[in-house]
Amino acid sequence: MDLRDLLKDIESYLDKDVTLQGWIRSHRKQKEFGFIEFSDGTSFEHLQLVYDNKLDSFDEIQKLRLGSAITVMGKIVKSEGAGQAYELKVSSIKLEGDCDDDYPLQAKGRPTREFLREQAYLRPRTNLFQAVFKIRSVAAQAIHEYFQSNNYVYVHTPLLTTADCEGSDQMFKVTTLDMNNVPKKDGKADFSEDLFGKQTYITGSGQLHGETFAMAFKKIYTFGPTFRTENSNTKTHANEFWMIEPEMAFMHLDDLMNVEEEMLKSVVSKVLDTCGDELAFLDKFVSNGLIDKLKKLVSDKFVRITHHDAIELLINSGEKFEFTPSYEDDIAKEHEKWITEHFNAPVFIYNWPKDIKAWYMKLNDDGKTVAAVDLEVLGSGELMGGSEREVDPAKLDELVKKHNVDREQIEWYLNLRKFGGCYHSGFGMGFERLIMYLTGIENIRDVIPYPRTPGSCEY
Repeated sequence: MDLRDLLKDIESYLDKDVTLQGWIRSHRKQKEFGFIEFSDGTSFEHLQLVYDNKLDSFDEIQKLRLGSAITVMGKIVKSEGAGQAYELKVSSIKLEGDCDDDYPLQAKGRPTREFLREQAYLRPRTNLFQAVFKIRSVAAQAIHEYFQSNNYVYVHTPLLTTADCEGSDQMFKVTTLDMNNVPKKDGKADFSEDLFGKQTYITGSGQLHGETFAMAFKKIYTFGPTFRTENSNTKTHANEFWMIEPEMAFMHLDDLMNVEEEMLKSVVSKVLDTCGDELAFLDKFVSNGLIDKLKKLVSDKFVRITHHDAIELLINSGEKFEFTPSYEDDIAKEHEKWITEHFNAPVFIYNWPKDIKAWYMKLNDDGKTVAAVDLEVLGSGELMGGSEREVDPAKLDELVKKHNVDREQIEWYLNLRKFGGCYHSGFGMGFERLIMYLTGIENIRDVIPYPRTPGSCEY
């Protein structure tokens, strides 16, 4: 049986025989008896196994090593020692898979996260990463539950694409051409000889394809891996990550912000309700006050403020910033921190200067700003970014020219505006950014199973 099921109703198993399969997390051996900390991964809580020299296999059990896989049979009894209410009195243990003495996760001190990144194939066995990746699993399910319960259609947008959404300089190129003998035409690579007959990329966003489905299903969402070539070694950037990207027809910017707030609160509530043990561990050992932070977000009313008014607040704050706030520019991390602390709540900043936002965003009537919004949260900064999409064909045509977008590759996208198009909005949320917020982990490399970052593509 699974340890999770046993612990959930352990009193009903008192004085009954059970069989469990899992791994040895620690092994304390004494002359006449011993204690094994047992885990099977289904529960963050472990179970203590107790055995004594009355067993014929006592000597063999004493030889069992840390990390070994075992099948254990025994009786659930009330514990006579401190630290646990119940334990399993062993009747037999079968070794399923031995573990060599050079096992990197020896029970001597707490390994650093840097060391564990080098042992990424083993780090799910540690308490820290069992907590992180359980929360990641629950959060992913909660995202699906929110959208599915609100009549969204889940769309699998392509990973291979010719559509330029984020800018081709930000996208990985895909080819079957022989790199040692690239066919040329007019001095450039001749992609007509390539598998797809044209330059192809690995997606940086599912947004454009998602919009086509929103024009048929009204409300859709994507949830999958995306890729960027950004050569950044910060704690918050990776070259492969997961994105949630809803697209919604007949929604203006205010409606979009309503969805963002409702969805985030729904996901955080699910994690609070489901991952109590994991959050308690992270609150104690990673980020003190984590649980209170998450509960506060659920109860907070999110603030809404224009980019102009946010900059005005920063300028008039009397604070000395490293980067001077500007009405024409993006806001820096220090600005995000000041704004969220000033309001002591999550903050929507909307109506951004048009020149610093993407080409597909709706131009506002002032001709200077676009109907875009970023959500800033306490302690983490930007968590989501979205906008209304430009639906005026003439304006969109000008934007395509201004931003040097290859019109031929997105003609199908532009046609949406003349084939029954309507006003619509969408946003993107980096899943790893969300997990960092939910766990208090500060480095994106520690919330994704196998991080892909500049100079690092291990395993």
